[in-house]
Amino acid sequence: MSANRPAAVVVLAAGEGTRMKSTTPKVLHAISGRSLVGHVVAASRELDPEHLVVIVGHAREQVSAHLAEIDPEVRTAVQYEQNGTGHAVRMGLEELSNSGIALDGTVVVVCGDTPLLTGETLKRLADTHAADGNAVTVLSAEVPDSTGYGRIVRDAASGAVTAIVEHKDATDEQRAIREINSGVFAFDAQLLTDALGKVRTDNSQGEEYLTDVLGILREAGHRVGAAVAGDHREILGINNRVQLAEARKLLNERLLHAAMMSGVTVVDPASTWIDVTVTFEPDSLVQPGTQLLGSTHLASGAEVGPNTRLTDTTVGEGARVDNTVAESAVIGEGALVGPYAYLRPGTKLGRKSKAGAYVEMKNAEIGEGTKVPHLSYVGDATIGEYTNIGAASVFVNYDGVAKHHTTIGSHCRTGSDNMFVAPVTIGDGAYTAAGSVITKDVPSGSLAVARGQQRNIEGWVARKRPGSAAAQAASEAQRDTGDEQ
Repeated sequence: MSANRPAAVVVLAAGEGTRMKSTTPKVLHAISGRSLVGHVVAASRELDPEHLVVIVGHAREQVSAHLAEIDPEVRTAVQYEQNGTGHAVRMGLEELSNSGIALDGTVVVVCGDTPLLTGETLKRLADTHAADGNAVTVLSAEVPDSTGYGRIVRDAASGAVTAIVEHKDATDEQRAIREINSGVFAFDAQLLTDALGKVRTDNSQGEEYLTDVLGILREAGHRVGAAVAGDHREILGINNRVQLAEARKLLNERLLHAAMMSGVTVVDPASTWIDVTVTFEPDSLVQPGTQLLGSTHLASGAEVGPNTRLTDTTVGEGARVDNTVAESAVIGEGALVGPYAYLRPGTKLGRKSKAGAYVEMKNAEIGEGTKVPHLSYVGDATIGEYTNIGAASVFVNYDGVAKHHTTIGSHCRTGSDNMFVAPVTIGDGAYTAAGSVITKDVPSGSLAVARGQQRNIEGWVARKRPGSAAAQAASEAQRDTGDEQ
């Protein structure tokens, strides 16, 4: 819990985001496993606010449904008309007031399109606000190029903020200032409520600007301060797809840095992408061209990649996953996967098992030490321990209407090019012959042979393909062995 727990955090997420040129609301575009607003909500939660309100407007039903999914405790307030940031905050405060909530303390206002903003920076803002006794504290940042941003103008003696001057209104001296406004603020709740009632709309946009509150409070004799973000990139807002990609890259670099500092080897960070929800244990290894998504977890000694995408997948200690796509799978300790394997939801590989080259599995549980080495499909199946599945085997699980289950016991040996037509059970220690189509249960310890008898028709090539290369080769072979007819 933060030492300076806010009474509320208000997230501004009502805008349409037309520059995204998308049917998806801007704040629902995702990077690194979360929506833009999802990142902001997660950072805000680190402040442990008494109340968290998100202002919705454009596509409000869609945004509200998303918020209910990712954080059911979030309140929403509707800004039916886009009448400015001050109006949006006023809608949030009215939502709380109409629910019988009287705010006492700090209100933090953040933007819903700033996914790089961290909880640590928001805590620094809240702490500075409390320590300095400010009526309002602006989160500012020192940027290499302040062109286009509102400049933070401070009193030379006290360091208090005297004004936020927009670029178009700034003097040459003010334009040289590199400290800019982020659009993130901490307010005294009561003073904010009072000042919002005094905000005017006599501006070019006819809107209520939240920044006008700073001037109102300063004119009333209250102190306005600023807290400087440690990294100016945290305050970057997203307005188009280019900025979305830039933010994704920056966040990915941050996540990989944290992983490597915790003991993970990332061979090529430039080609590795991970989500914020991915977890690692020390001494796991990530090869180039790898994407780790969702709730994926790598245990100690696990090696993943190259060219691998894992989603919501657990990789056990010492397992090796090479050139593989996996979703909602569990890969056991010491298991081997790939190259070119596809593990679909419900796949569970036991300790030291194997899903080899060009193997696809779905809803399949593979026992310890069992191997499915190559060129096979295993779907809706349970396979016991230390069984070997021959190459080019197919578990025929779908009859056109329903899926059916195949069970193969422990210590079985199935031949290459087998078809297991579900539902069917192969008992422990059983064998099946190559080329068999298994449609009936096989008792433990039995050998199942399900294929037609071979019949050789001698002389067929010479009669049916005379003069062909095959006929000539056969004739020469027969001559060499003295079998020519």
